[in-house]
Amino acid sequence: MPTINLDLADTTTPVSYTERGEGHPFLILHGGGGPQTVTGFADLLAAECPAHVITPIHPGFGGTERPDSVTTVGHLARLYLALLERLDLHEVTVVGNSIGGWIAAEMALLDTTRIGSIALVDAVGIEVPGHPVVDFFTLTFPEIAQRSYYEPDKFLIDPSTMTPQQQAMLAGNRAALTVYAGNTSMMDPTLRDRLSAAIVPVRVIWGDHDRIADPDYGRAYANAIPAAEFVLLTETGHLPQLETPKRLLPAVWDFASAHPGSSAD
Repeated sequence: MPTINLDLADTTTPVSYTERGEGHPFLILHGGGGPQTVTGFADLLAAECPAHVITPIHPGFGGTERPDSVTTVGHLARLYLALLERLDLHEVTVVGNSIGGWIAAEMALLDTTRIGSIALVDAVGIEVPGHPVVDFFTLTFPEIAQRSYYEPDKFLIDPSTMTPQQQAMLAGNRAALTVYAGNTSMMDPTLRDRLSAAIVPVRVIWGDHDRIADPDYGRAYANAIPAAEFVLLTETGHLPQLETPKRLLPAVWDFASAHPGSSAD
């Protein structure tokens, strides 16, 4: 797995990433569950489409280092814009799930020179009165599964069956998420209004059984972004890239390939 050193806030930050496939460039940003939640989808996208897929690991996740100066979603957004520049990628489709979607939304407000389109998949980050993001830090693992999936029994996690290394990585992921998410709020109260300045094409994709951030939360996300599209996926939850990847694939690829100016075929 390559690791590249990027300069951010007067600090050199190592970013590990994987890449696969050839064709239209994609940057896939994982959520709080860690990099393994997007690995299978990245493989599928690269195998089924002419796609060059980059999947970075947020610093602090997956056993990686998080510099003390890298503490916010905004920091991660700037870090990944620097990654696109270092890799000299253009017309990139950024796909972000959960907090990865929040990062992608912030990228859309910083610099879209190298970004062709953005797909927000069950993203968090905005404040929607009456539809808060669930504080899953207070939930048990079975409760998280119940709220995250249409068929939760297929995705239950039992930490007691994990190796000490896996348990340590899980704890590290959770600690990093707490930092980036602003403790447990999982949102920036200014983001929803700021999204009115977004000019890059955006598709908001949501699972109809997402009970971490419900579909009305997703609709509010789309409504906050000028000309954004909203697509509801049936019989799936907060992580469609895990639960229904073959249903998510055309929702992502068709948008990337249909966007004017995209290099997708």
